[in-house]
Amino acid sequence: MTTDYDFWLFDLDGTLVDIEPAYPRKVMGAVGDRLGVEFTDRERDALWYGFGGTRSQTLAERDVDQQEFWRLFHEEEDPISRAEATYLYDDAEAFLATLDTPVGLVTHCQQYLTEPVLDHLDIADWFETVVCCDDDIGWKPDPKPVELAMREMDVWYNGHRGVLAGDNPSDIGAAWNAGLDGVHVGRRSPAEMGRCVRGDRRVASLLDLASSQGR
Repeated sequence: MTTDYDFWLFDLDGTLVDIEPAYPRKVMGAVGDRLGVEFTDRERDALWYGFGGTRSQTLAERDVDQQEFWRLFHEEEDPISRAEATYLYDDAEAFLATLDTPVGLVTHCQQYLTEPVLDHLDIADWFETVVCCDDDIGWKPDPKPVELAMREMDVWYNGHRGVLAGDNPSDIGAAWNAGLDGVHVGRRSPAEMGRCVRGDRRVASLLDLASSQGR
């Protein structure tokens, strides 16, 4: 399958990297304290990763204003502490080493958080482009962030066949909306996520994609 595409795009959190559980639970706990809400571990994980129902649903169930939540969340986040708590999946490092096509990153993680993570893990030079979604660029499953990455990689609807791999339904939606194949990287069970995610391929490890070619 690695030879089927002219370029690859990846989500970041939960796909290529993850974070030690203590960090997001500490941040969500601090935000909850400021809001006067005690989030459960399940809710903290749902808010961090965006699974088990949408973040907006989780906040609505707790009668928490979304804008206030995210304002406090960004105040509690520390880019350096987050980067130091982030680790690279072994299969991600091994799989990307097999690719000889352009590779890009499309993430909901904000630029001021993404750059320290890439620098800390020394992987910034893996990517021809890094697109951090925002209100101007758009948010997955909107295809605009994906299309921006494609333009910057010079593979913008010019006959190149591409794919986006991610761990969230919004990643697959963004891929399909941009005319790409979508690979769901299921690092967590459907029961843990609260849903089963469709995709052109579903794998537990990125190395499953390489092994499909007899690697």
